[in-house]
Amino acid sequence: MEANVSFYRSESARLVAALTRIFGVENLSLAEDVAQDTLAKAFEVWSYGGVPEHYSALLMVAAKNRVLDAFRRERTASKWAPELQHMIESEWTLRPAVEELFLPAALKDDELRMMFSCCHPQLAEEVQVALILNLLCGFGAEEIARINLASTPAMQKRISRGKRSLGESRRLFELTADDFAARLGAVHRALYLLFSEGYHSACEESVIRVELCREALRLIRQLVDHAPAATSATYALAALICFGTARLPGRMNELGELLVLADQDRSRWDAQLISEGLALLDRSASGSELSEYHLEATIAGLHTSARRAEDTHWAEIVELYDLYLRLRPSPVVALNRAMALAELEGPVKGLEAIAAISEVERLRDYPFYAAARGELELRCGQRAVARDHLQAALGLARNSAERRFLRRRISECGD
Repeated sequence: MEANVSFYRSESARLVAALTRIFGVENLSLAEDVAQDTLAKAFEVWSYGGVPEHYSALLMVAAKNRVLDAFRRERTASKWAPELQHMIESEWTLRPAVEELFLPAALKDDELRMMFSCCHPQLAEEVQVALILNLLCGFGAEEIARINLASTPAMQKRISRGKRSLGESRRLFELTADDFAARLGAVHRALYLLFSEGYHSACEESVIRVELCREALRLIRQLVDHAPAATSATYALAALICFGTARLPGRMNELGELLVLADQDRSRWDAQLISEGLALLDRSASGSELSEYHLEATIAGLHTSARRAEDTHWAEIVELYDLYLRLRPSPVVALNRAMALAELEGPVKGLEAIAAISEVERLRDYPFYAAARGELELRCGQRAVARDHLQAALGLARNSAERRFLRRRISECGD
């Protein structure tokens, strides 16, 4: 089942984007149906002999054949995308025209256009993000609802409303450079959420979902390679995703237990991705823009560049969190700053910083708030107090990996 989900996520975006280009955005539901039918039949056939080596190319061939069948049934392209009308005049030109739309360069371009088209200015940003997660990342309404702390029925309505607006606009593949600039922020937010859900998932089945991080990495690389979208914030977000993805192999031990950063085997981190992230971070400094992605990427870069945990430049990290709080105040950022301060000046200073967090009520149901207090109290030798906080965190834990981690910490508090 897990392999099927990963397979679906990696291929559905390419299929939906290509098919929407062919059928037109007003026929988005048809494009989704053809994509799902293609994937479902592939699952059925390959469940016996396994997934073939060149499965992506085979899927595209299957999708092309379904498109050709659809055109032949209608005998005209007039009900599909208007831009295809001049390309398809007879049976002789039908196959070459469709083949052209499935070339690798066209597929990549279609995904980019789909990504930005989802960010229609008439849609609220939360709807834009939901559409990207649904159409380009293969997320269902239930998963998107969980990420956004919303109900599934509300999210289903949000996605349906967004698709209806796209269909009415009929402008999916007519975006200008100005369109890209105006919609880039929502695209960044969607990819950030996608990566975050993979890096530390709320999913019960798995706290780390590598395929989601890899999908976020694939899509952000497309932005970096596309000139209108390659801004300093794009480079910064790409660097952040590279650093996080590079550290994935060290985040759990051989028993499947979560490890804090200080306990991770840094030799398991992906050196090539770290190098890519550092290069992207350097490129992100070329402009005058300063975004939260710059700050998060720089912090992640400092963690990733330290050869040992004790080599981490905590003073610089605390300064970056101070700047982050001025740019975009958040109790979660303040909590992260408090933990960095504890590393720099000791656990008592960290506890004082936590006590000073404004809007702390927003953290009451956040398991890492209680876990952070428990961790610092334990470092102070207050085992009973630490145990109470860690027990509270255990009651809020979102999956089995978090629960196992917290039980280990509770056991260190003694009886």
